[in-house]
Amino acid sequence: MNLKLTTLAAASLLFLSACSEMQLGNGARSPDSTSVAGSNSQSTDDGLKRCKAPLGTASIVEDTAAPWFSLLTGQYQLGSTVPVLKLLVQQSNCFVIVDRGRALNAAMTERQLNETGELRKTSRMHKGQMVAADYTISPTITFNSSSTTGGASNLLTFVPIVGGALASVAGSMNTKEASTVLTLVDTRSSVQLAAATGSARNIDFGMLAGFVTTKNGGTISGYSNTPQGKVIVAAFTDSLNNLVDSVKEYQAQNVKGGLGNGGNLQVN
Repeated sequence: MNLKLTTLAAASLLFLSACSEMQLGNGARSPDSTSVAGSNSQSTDDGLKRCKAPLGTASIVEDTAAPWFSLLTGQYQLGSTVPVLKLLVQQSNCFVIVDRGRALNAAMTERQLNETGELRKTSRMHKGQMVAADYTISPTITFNSSSTTGGASNLLTFVPIVGGALASVAGSMNTKEASTVLTLVDTRSSVQLAAATGSARNIDFGMLAGFVTTKNGGTISGYSNTPQGKVIVAAFTDSLNNLVDSVKEYQAQNVKGGLGNGGNLQVN
């Protein structure tokens, strides 16, 4: 019996590895999990499109009051998307990231300490050093989790020892899908320059919870090790790729009479 369970666990893990291939909208895989700014930014065949040179500075602005954010942090128990987007955008080399979160708060604290005279005179901390954000990038997520029980029996026939457990396995199989939107806004004019959608899907199996243990007591969380997290990263990769394509072809819109000067739709 123990031998059967061991074999089942091994086969299940093998099957998860085979069936958890991330399917991006562009058919590519997710990018690497590390990044460095500057000319040494990674350029590997990971499906993430890159720019030869940055187009400007950008901050990531997340609407924490939006319904999708509540679902993200509540039902899916995932954190802010800002670190994920910072990583992807920096890897793309299309924008230089400026922080407007906790790092900015820390920077302002240092400036306050300098103003009180607590910092050394050689600290070179003074006004006029911070870099402005030329653009803001804002994310939106749409979730979809649908049961795929119908095709499970055909998929699992290669694990003969499952036997009567097959029905329960099929009932716990889900296809995780996510659609994302990234919008790019010019911070000086507040004009939206581009918007790009992305999508990705993955398959996970609830049955594996009985065989897989983790260091944190069996709870798997985070963008790197959950089906929901991985599919969101993949969808944002797809969105960013589409955004990069859009900005590379960008041409400024012109309105007769100038932007914000009344427009050309007459009101009688």
